[in-house]
Amino acid sequence: MYKLIIKTFAELDAIDAANWYNDKREGLGEEFVLALDAKINAIQRNPTHFQVVYRNIRRALTERFPYGIFFIVEDEIIYVLAIQHTSRNPKIWEKRK
Repeated sequence: MYKLIIKTFAELDAIDAANWYNDKREGLGEEFVLALDAKINAIQRNPTHFQVVYRNIRRALTERFPYGIFFIVEDEIIYVLAIQHTSRNPKIWEKRK
C-alpha cells in the first residue's frame, strides 16, 4: 500500500469543513470526516484510479458531500494537497505543492 502524507493546509481544510458542517447540524461534521476517511482509504489502495485534473494532481470526490481531495503520487507516496468544496476556485490548491 502507498504511504500517505496529508499536508498541513489539507488538514486545515478538513477541520474547517467539519466545523462548518457541525455548525449546521450536530454530528454532521463527524459524518463528513467519515466520508473523507473512506475516500482517503480508496485513494491509498489505488491512487491511479482517480482522474488527473491539473498537471500531475489527481482528484477524488467524496460521497454525499461536495468535496474533492486533491493529491499527487510520487515514488509510492501520496501527498494530499487540499480538501476543497467543488465550487471553490481551483487556483487555491494548484499552488500547494
